Amino acid sequence: MTDIQSLHGTTVAEIFSSGLDNLEDIDAVAVSVLWKDGRVTAGCSNATKAVLALLVLAMDEHQRRGLGDSG
Repeated sequence: MTDIQSLHGTTVAEIFSSGLDNLEDIDAVAVSVLWKDGRVTAGCSNATKAVLALLVLAMDEHQRRGLGDSG
């Protein structure tokens, strides 16, 4: 059985930075989304290093824009 660990309180940048540091150990990527109406959807997919890198860049840009708007 797979060991699932909570990442509650961890930033997106921290999660993906850790993943990039350990790329050789990643077999697949799982993602869950908490919608405003309380639903949670989840799934997993094999991902290439290029796809992971693009995802990290997109999330980083989104996070930077959000931090810039609040400061």
